[in-house]
Amino acid sequence: MIEDPAKLTLIKNAPRPTQAQIDAFAGIPTGFVCDAMDGMGALATAISPLTPAQHATVHGPALVADNGPAEILATLAAVHMIQPGDVVVAAVQGHQGCSASGDQLMGMMVNAGAAGFVTDGPMRDVEGIELTGMNCWCTGLNPASPYAHGPGTVGGAAAVGGRIIATGDMIIADRNGVVVVPYARIDEVIAKLEDVKKAEIDLETKVKSGFKTPLDLDAMLADGTAKAIG
Repeated sequence: MIEDPAKLTLIKNAPRPTQAQIDAFAGIPTGFVCDAMDGMGALATAISPLTPAQHATVHGPALVADNGPAEILATLAAVHMIQPGDVVVAAVQGHQGCSASGDQLMGMMVNAGAAGFVTDGPMRDVEGIELTGMNCWCTGLNPASPYAHGPGTVGGAAAVGGRIIATGDMIIADRNGVVVVPYARIDEVIAKLEDVKKAEIDLETKVKSGFKTPLDLDAMLADGTAKAIG
């Protein structure tokens, strides 16, 4: 027989990006970040902006609140640990039977200085959340309330949207979705972003000038990587 776990575990002193590292992602589209990670890093498509009208781009260190299904205790505790600019990531193991949070808690997070909120569950009180100004990414809407019984952990890591997110990882989120950059890869990704941006700008310039041949079909036919029939 096992003992009941603590209702709440707080993990402190997680690594945190420097302000210069955080600032390096300001205004960077999520697609550019994925390209700098060789196509990796994006959370599941189901995790999307709270409403179609939400156009914000958010970037900041993750503060992970690991809840169980239909739970919110860790997310409530996360408010006490927010540092200005944090993106709170509330994991609910993908549970869709109730909301992962609502407007009052989003208001508290705004008061505490959070930059954004990401969850693998639905949310509720959408009109009230819009009034708080908090930018949220979730799986949809559900009016039912979660419980606050625990157990839950704040400041550690959790599986969210097909990725493991640890407190201190960088979160970049916009209309296209959410991307996580592991703490250990932040400098590597920042170093690649300039090349990604240059390549995108160069291609955009070509397209606007009439470019319409993304493949060299003649070369592919010549080397056998493509074939023509008929």
